[in-house]
Amino acid sequence: MSMFIRFFAWLLAAAVTFATLGPPGLRPRSDLGQDGEHALAFILVGLAFGLAYRNRRWAVAAVAVILIGVLELMQFWAPGRHARLEDFLVDAGTACIGFAFATAVDWVMTRFRANSALTSEGPAE
Repeated sequence: MSMFIRFFAWLLAAAVTFATLGPPGLRPRSDLGQDGEHALAFILVGLAFGLAYRNRRWAVAAVAVILIGVLELMQFWAPGRHARLEDFLVDAGTACIGFAFATAVDWVMTRFRANSALTSEGPAE
């Protein structure tokens, strides 16, 4: 399962990179607006990488914020694209929210496993 989540996280990162640096005409569009699209994409990226790299979540989150900044700066050289501080703030902030969601999911799953282990053991004799 861990390998699948890591594969999905990197596939999602590649898709976001293409959507960010690729030709504007090939960028997917939705009714969420630009900030909504960015928020959804980067919450999913943060969640996926947060679940994929549980033991190094803080380090991966820090690297993710740095790489999101690099991705935003690379738009200076991408035709038809523009780098904006607002985009970086939305992207980095929502990626961090995704990492927080991953932490919450881990906490809930740990509690669930602990409770089900207690109830499956039955009464002590």
